[in-house]
Amino acid sequence: MLNEPVDPDVDLRVPVPRKAAWRGQGPVVAAVSLGGATGASARYGAALLWPTATGAFPWTTLIVNAIGCAVIGVFMVVITDVWAAHRLVRPFFGTGVLGGFTTFSTYAVDIQHLIDEGHPRTALGYLALTVCVALASVWTAARLTRRVIGCGAIRHVGRAAKNGGEK
Repeated sequence: MLNEPVDPDVDLRVPVPRKAAWRGQGPVVAAVSLGGATGASARYGAALLWPTATGAFPWTTLIVNAIGCAVIGVFMVVITDVWAAHRLVRPFFGTGVLGGFTTFSTYAVDIQHLIDEGHPRTALGYLALTVCVALASVWTAARLTRRVIGCGAIRHVGRAAKNGGEK
């Protein structure tokens, strides 16, 4: 029984305990969770301030998504080209806050409500417009941020941080 063939695809080593992996991911999960709660609360506040009437075009959700996508564009340029951020900044702000603030699940529900309320053309327009506005917001914000960085001292600060203080 001990000399029987062993499938070469089977790993007979003892697996690493999961606790070690969780300890390393725990702070990231906590940062995403805290950021997500913050972003979702801000989105909810916007929906309370500017509610959408039944059957009306969901401008609040569209604007929230456009603003969130623009901030994502700026943020990604800043943390990749300018600032060597702490390892939890991107999960907290990028994934958490901005992921909770931008609301593509509400976008899908808004489309379903428009269809259910007899406004399929509005739903289709909203479907297409949101995607176009979101992509345009990210692209425009990233491009403008790179232009601003390219015009002055901000770029040098980023390079200095990445090159260990050299200009």
